[in-house]
Amino acid sequence: MDLSGRTALVTGANRGLGRHFAEQLLKRGATVYAGARNPSSVDLPGVIPIALDVTDPESVAEAARTATGVSILINNAGSYTRASLVEGSLDDIRLEMDTHFFGTLAVTRAFAPQLAEHDSSAVLNVLSVLSWINAPGFAAYAAAKSAQWSLTNALRNELADQGTQVTALHVGFLDTDMAAGIDAPKNDPAIVAGLALDGVEAGEVEVVADDHSRSVQAKLAGGVVALYPKFA
Repeated sequence: MDLSGRTALVTGANRGLGRHFAEQLLKRGATVYAGARNPSSVDLPGVIPIALDVTDPESVAEAARTATGVSILINNAGSYTRASLVEGSLDDIRLEMDTHFFGTLAVTRAFAPQLAEHDSSAVLNVLSVLSWINAPGFAAYAAAKSAQWSLTNALRNELADQGTQVTALHVGFLDTDMAAGIDAPKNDPAIVAGLALDGVEAGEVEVVADDHSRSVQAKLAGGVVALYPKFA
């Protein structure tokens, strides 16, 4: 799929990985709608800023009325509350689900008719290695990402008949503001954005962007004890 001449929408495009997606789509010849809760925070020349809060149904509907001709949708908007499932705020837990699961679903549903108007189109969902494994400090986030992974697989099935390919991006920590307080190796978001867009162009249904994600993916077949050795 050639991205040149396409119209793309990137959610959460005002910073981090989303900004890199928007920038690289421009360089590949696409017209880019840059979605953000506050469109004035979008500082990338050449994109079209658009107000979009993925947790607000009316905001999503208005974005679908404003952004037209979209054939590439990148569901990148995210949240990270650090909430525990047992002791954390239910509001924080709901925010994680509202952002990653229901937000991705709402935006995809809103733009599916536009995607269907093209002979070929694509959705890229930004997932995580934490779609496959949970860890202290990431309980609510990882649960929401797991739900988003299942959602991605379901959307891939449901949108195939209209010619929309759905690609999942799995990646570990990124060197962005969201992960600023995490002491762990981090990936360059510019490189990850490039790998993901290469995958979309190549028609790949899954992009596993780093060694850590590939290692965790390889352990899935081993079951719980392979992922969580302390329970062996």
